[in-house]
Amino acid sequence: MRRADRLFQITQYLRGRRLTTARQLAQWLAVSERTVYRDIRDLSLSGVPVDGEAGVGYRIKPGFDLPPLMFNADEIDALVIGMRMVQAWGGPQLGGSAASALAKVVLALPKEKRDFVEATPLFAPTFGDDRGQGERLEAIRQAIGSRHKLLLHYCDAQQRVTTRVVWPLALAFFGGTWLLAAWCETREDFRSFRLDRVQQMNEEGHYPDRNGRRLSDFVRAMRRQSGKQAPARDSG
Repeated sequence: MRRADRLFQITQYLRGRRLTTARQLAQWLAVSERTVYRDIRDLSLSGVPVDGEAGVGYRIKPGFDLPPLMFNADEIDALVIGMRMVQAWGGPQLGGSAASALAKVVLALPKEKRDFVEATPLFAPTFGDDRGQGERLEAIRQAIGSRHKLLLHYCDAQQRVTTRVVWPLALAFFGGTWLLAAWCETREDFRSFRLDRVQQMNEEGHYPDRNGRRLSDFVRAMRRQSGKQAPARDSG
């Protein structure tokens, strides 16, 4: 890593945390603590408002802004493909937000780097336009944030339609398929549901933040059940 890149990385780490030790920085950057101390000194001398001391930790005072974003070609590729995937598969609101975010990133890049965005040969086609699924995705995302129950009319793998009241916990994307991770009141257990099998959906009342029915509990339950594989889809 070039020294200029390392200084930039240190600045990023110090801006994103309350207190960071030289040992932590040395591990993350694969350099010696002595190198970190020298870099911290040089950052301070250059005008970066670094607070702290050796043996305790460092941070950058709130309100400090960096100059225009500096990404290398690989980082730009990663940003662009990530944004394009959200545009393609993230529903209307998230897709629009991804396009807006990418535009802001482009504006923040130095002029000589902006051409890399347009030249990135990475795309995320949808292979079809299911507007209904995008709207369901957005409605579920909102329900997760507000902790609203959902009443689902769901068609399982055996083409059986059932009615479920669920507590939506998270959304996961698996190569073209969105899964809803939830606590199912009907089954009194954790379940995951494919969005493309949801025939109808209505919002119900709020659900509580209850121990044993949180997302972390869902993840532990799925790991026990499937040996750390992807969450099992609902089977009835």
